[in-house]
Amino acid sequence: MSALVRLEAVSKSYATPAGTVTAVQDLSLEVAQGEILGVIGYSGAGKSTLVRLVNALEKPTSGRVFVGDDELTALPEKRLREVRREIGMIFQQFNLFRSRTVAGNVAFPLKLAGVKQPERDARVARLLDFVGLLEKAHAYPEQLSGGQKQRVGIARALATDPKLLLADEATSALDPETTADVLALLKRVNRELGVTIIVITHEMEAIRAIADRVAVMDSGRIVESGPVYDVFAHPSTTAAARFVATVLHDRPSADTLTRLRAAHPGRLVTFAVPEQKGFTGQLSRAFADHGVENEIVFGGIGELQERSIGALTYELTGADAAIDAALDALRARGVDLVEEVELEEQTA
Repeated sequence: MSALVRLEAVSKSYATPAGTVTAVQDLSLEVAQGEILGVIGYSGAGKSTLVRLVNALEKPTSGRVFVGDDELTALPEKRLREVRREIGMIFQQFNLFRSRTVAGNVAFPLKLAGVKQPERDARVARLLDFVGLLEKAHAYPEQLSGGQKQRVGIARALATDPKLLLADEATSALDPETTADVLALLKRVNRELGVTIIVITHEMEAIRAIADRVAVMDSGRIVESGPVYDVFAHPSTTAAARFVATVLHDRPSADTLTRLRAAHPGRLVTFAVPEQKGFTGQLSRAFADHGVENEIVFGGIGELQERSIGALTYELTGADAAIDAALDALRARGVDLVEEVELEEQTA
């Protein structure tokens, strides 16, 4: 699919009393039309700056930003305002007008765009029905729950029929159940309305629930990106592995590994679970063929995008040569041993 958003070698620096701070550094990124991209990173990684570059609230220090065929970094202000109407924004703290009703909040960007009242009223009603809040049209924000406020925010962001929606920590202020409802609504927006969505978050569970692809940011750079399943199953950077661990809980942490070693004197080896069936049987046969006793001591198997994902940690007991031979045989069959470092530490 063609790219709707494209950043080419973009950097953004700010002058501060303490010196120059680089929030985004030499970042290149493409977002395909119709996809949901999750951008994840800890505080200070540059996520919010990235959002402001995409909607042209900030100009890059260097590099170019495109939305569709428009290079935002080269547009005059009048044309930039027109392009911004095609970009909807959802915020962490909702940013609703307390003095306006729910309908008034959704209607506000339409009034700014000069939409006549009959069409404006019809579009507001249609959007409130879409987000499940038509009966709340005349309520005020303080009368709503957090989840309802965010639904109003989504309806308002969709008012001008944007082709791109930016969700900046849109679920961070919500409880888990409400978060799931809001993410499901965003997925409907993507599937039924065809809106491309960029989700900015520090919560890997949100990425797991909604995104097609994920980009991991660290220190102003994208350090890893790819389909969500691939990054979850085989994170290649420390930053990505830390985020994945917050969701899957299938690989022992350093503290857990210390406890496991105290309770299990054999060699501990963690295997990534592939999609095909019969994996544990394959492991058992290899261990039996080489006279290695085995026991699962940690791990779990779940599902992501209708595909199996997880890891299992085994205690292997037997002669070192036999264990080595069994592991070599498994490697030859393409089995992924994801904790080779731990294995080397134990046998050093």
